Amino acid sequence: MDTVRTEDVTLHVADGTTMNSCVAAPAGGGKLPGLLVFQEAFGVNSHIRDVTQRFAKAGYVAIAPELFHRTGPGFEGDYNNFPACMPHMQALTPDGLTQDAQAAFDWLQKNPRVLPNRTASVGFCMGGRTSFLANSVLPLQAAISFYGGGIAPALLPRAPQIHAPMLFFWGGLDSHIPQDQVRAVIDAMRQAKKPFVNVEFSDADHGFFCDARASYKETAAKQAWDLSLRFLATYVKS
Repeated sequence: MDTVRTEDVTLHVADGTTMNSCVAAPAGGGKLPGLLVFQEAFGVNSHIRDVTQRFAKAGYVAIAPELFHRTGPGFEGDYNNFPACMPHMQALTPDGLTQDAQAAFDWLQKNPRVLPNRTASVGFCMGGRTSFLANSVLPLQAAISFYGGGIAPALLPRAPQIHAPMLFFWGGLDSHIPQDQVRAVIDAMRQAKKPFVNVEFSDADHGFFCDARASYKETAAKQAWDLSLRFLATYVKS
């Protein structure tokens, strides 16, 4: 599935706001699984659009909602200027993110190309946290979290509400997410008896999957991509 069609769609969120989203899907007909793609702190930028298209090439109808739509519609941050992202991140709330995820999920369910009961999520950094949150409120079939900072401690009480198997990726060199937070996430999943896979790349740092960042780690990124596709195929393509 090499030919991909992309479009921008505007979603109506329950709080009355509107949210632009990037959509990518294989050209042609046929029903496919749906995938929510949640951004990093730097917005739905060229990297996130590229990831969305890569998942489309792998056979998914993928949608990346702009989670900063309330404070910075169209925001695309500079990887060398993280402080510029902070006001938008600090304005996010679990309720707002839940509504955003719900709006994108509903769009997929109404899309005639999306298979019923075959939607998953994937997210990076703050999007990894959002993927965990979405899995606690939406009837997903699978969810992936890349270095999801902030899951612990704030979202740990949601572990018993997790709907679908989770795949966690962490960088062993990541100073942004302390090891005790990683352990707390995994312990919460285990105590809630929820299915999960936990992967740490010992020689990778925060943001290792993003080839536009200085912390990009090619070996880890390639393995994480392959594992992600296999994980998703197990639960949404079988």
